[in-house]
Amino acid sequence: MVAEESLKLYYSIGEVAEMFGVNTSLIRFWEKEFDVIKPHKNKKGNRQFTKADVDNFHLIYHLVKEKGMTLKGAQQQLKNRKDETELHFEVIKRLKGIKDELLSIKNQLP
Repeated sequence: MVAEESLKLYYSIGEVAEMFGVNTSLIRFWEKEFDVIKPHKNKKGNRQFTKADVDNFHLIYHLVKEKGMTLKGAQQQLKNRKDETELHFEVIKRLKGIKDELLSIKNQLP
């Protein structure tokens, strides 16, 4: 899924799609469906996503792909309880990191 990226100012749609292992068409679709995604567009009209946009995609990905919520449900969750959702997601992300670290230590044991 999403690897830690160096902090860039903008990410292309291809980079964002690659981060999540999805097609660029899904990124465009989510951009239209979720008003928390607001990419800048350059003179050519190419989307330029900020770190905040990527973080919002991460939340959307978590709600839709990992938790299995409908788009409508994810939209409501982000609209009505965004802070709570972000906090919950951060806790899950940290716990997964701890789990990965513990599994790595376990695999190094004889």
